[in-house]
Amino acid sequence: MAGAAPTTAFGQAVIGPPGSGKTTYCLGMSEFLRALGRRVAVVNLDPANEGLPYECAVDVGELVGLGDVMDALQLGPNGGLLYCMEYLEANLDWLRAKLDPLRGHYFLFDCPGQVELCTHHGALRSIFSQMAQWDLRLTAVHLVDSHYCTDPAKFISVLCTSLATMLHVELPHVNLLSKMDLIEHYGKLAFNLDYYTEVLDLSYLLDHLASDPFFHHYRQLNEKLVQLIEDYSLVSFIPLNIQDKESIQRVLQAVDKANGYCFGVQEQRSLEAVMSAAVGADFHFSTTLGLQEKYLAPSEQSVEQEAMQL
Repeated sequence: MAGAAPTTAFGQAVIGPPGSGKTTYCLGMSEFLRALGRRVAVVNLDPANEGLPYECAVDVGELVGLGDVMDALQLGPNGGLLYCMEYLEANLDWLRAKLDPLRGHYFLFDCPGQVELCTHHGALRSIFSQMAQWDLRLTAVHLVDSHYCTDPAKFISVLCTSLATMLHVELPHVNLLSKMDLIEHYGKLAFNLDYYTEVLDLSYLLDHLASDPFFHHYRQLNEKLVQLIEDYSLVSFIPLNIQDKESIQRVLQAVDKANGYCFGVQEQRSLEAVMSAAVGADFHFSTTLGLQEKYLAPSEQSVEQEAMQL
């Protein structure tokens, strides 16, 4: 029916540990998407998130507040946050009533930073699963602070956490190394950046750990953890500098590919304009045709090719 709202919606579930830059990411990505012409709705699912820098279309704080839960049930911040997510899971009719009028928007879900919600607790996964039944196609965007790359032990821990999150959340998944603009302040990397983003031969990390007397006693444990990560061969990262439009564009391409979002010619022209403005008037976006061939549906490609021939 003409004028009917689209039945399928797309979006991102932005997850990651506290301080990884989830809220800043939602702000930067929402501004970038609006510049491309997408209608964006940012949904705050973190009841502990106060002073939001972005325009919030739906706020879980209207349903349940972390402070009220902590006071009423005598819970700490971690237990209170888990209760809030379980309460949201039990009241998904409230969330659907808020999301239904926003059909046609691209959703950004700013999720809590509680690590166990994404590694073994079932509430958040259940919420995402229910959204899929509402025909909402999400990609999990998992942010990790890039400073962990400077410490081999921490990086192996991050790899284990990322792998556990990918297996538990059960969504198309994109891992990001956030705050890449600050990585030079964290110290010198033992290897080049590609080693960390592509998660190459991790045996080199074991050699670095073996030089530390503390980790020397845990070499066998670390070898087993590395073997587990390499056996699954699922984890890789995209570096992100939220201040850099080209960096955001690379992330968006990966996300759109993961959840099946296909954009049309008008958005591609908006992307070209945005990227040209990012580096000056003399810049020409050289990969326009390649992106169109990669992301446009076959019918859209044929229309575009006929227009070029004319």
